[in-house]
Amino acid sequence: MKLISDQYLITYLQRFDQYPFEVKLHGKTHLIGEGNPVFTVSMKEEIDSSKLLSSTSLALGEAYMKGNLDIEGDLFQALDHFMGQMAAFTADQKKLKTLFFTSLSKKNQEREVASHYDIGNDFYSLWLDDTMSYSCGYFKTENDTLYEAQCNKVERILKKLCLKKDMTLLDIGCGWGYLLIRAAEEYGVKGVGITLSAEQKKEFERRIEVLGLSDRITVELMDYRDLPKSGRTFDRVVSVGMVEHVGRENYDLFIKSTESVLKPGGLFLLHFISALREYPGDPWMKKYIFPGGMVPSLREMIKLLSDHKFYVLDVESLRRHYYKTLRHWDQNFNENRDQIEKKMGTEFVRMWDLYLNACAATFHNGIIDLHQILISKGINNELPLTRWY
Repeated sequence: MKLISDQYLITYLQRFDQYPFEVKLHGKTHLIGEGNPVFTVSMKEEIDSSKLLSSTSLALGEAYMKGNLDIEGDLFQALDHFMGQMAAFTADQKKLKTLFFTSLSKKNQEREVASHYDIGNDFYSLWLDDTMSYSCGYFKTENDTLYEAQCNKVERILKKLCLKKDMTLLDIGCGWGYLLIRAAEEYGVKGVGITLSAEQKKEFERRIEVLGLSDRITVELMDYRDLPKSGRTFDRVVSVGMVEHVGRENYDLFIKSTESVLKPGGLFLLHFISALREYPGDPWMKKYIFPGGMVPSLREMIKLLSDHKFYVLDVESLRRHYYKTLRHWDQNFNENRDQIEKKMGTEFVRMWDLYLNACAATFHNGIIDLHQILISKGINNELPLTRWY
């Protein structure tokens, strides 16, 4: 392992000098930038220089997870500082190739999804709200609670879909099922949810039974690629936070699979984390949080939709709403930190806290966005004329 000298590390960190901060290393304090420092990076052990040059995020992220690097001050503020200077990060694309580009086989993608979403319903219930919604909320006011924001989000999606009684609705990547439950209760639709998470399916089925919605909703363990051979068609399709898991090479296949089960004139709402440009993602996030995850650009998704003669009716950015959602999640997470740490261990807790704050910082800095696209399969002249129906 090739360790780096104090001066090398300080010189390396000087590239992040937009705002002042301190670095404590081997009993000495170094100021980066000019002015009063807003946080302090405390280094307890040296960093392997080859790791730092291979990937800034992996080297520093792993050091934080293991407790070799700590932040004195607000973790979000520190990450917001670094994420605002992403152009200064190093990432060796050749060395990281196997991490960036994993197998797109059904078996591997099922395994990747399970590694994140099957951690345990009891774990997620500690810091998500009562709807168990693990996606961007919608804050009508600054004072909305997380629960209110998630209810707002679901209601906004359902209104955009212009639902009517006894319509059929498919939810691709249905999570714990709150959206379909509200659609059945409020609009009287007949819903089908598909997921690759056994834990989510188990909880969703419990909810369906408790609420007496077995005649209205079903949930299945199914890969989206199996939709064309299902023989089903739907009036409406929704997918919230799922396309990020299919891989860039499969975006077209995902849209084609959706097209195969949507009736002519039907509506499709796609809710997804997006980016300005196409890039492979963050190495630390792909290694520890979302293996195989890939964020589409808005432009490539709209182009692919157009290739399949989907008509884009509405595009809405919810970037700042996701920033607020993540801040709520992290607050809830830390309020239950001791309980989570007893079960999952210190390194997991530091990793997850880093994940939630890093995501909040990336949304805050506009590195990634969140878009909802409303699309019709072919022309639909039956919808209301105004956007705010």
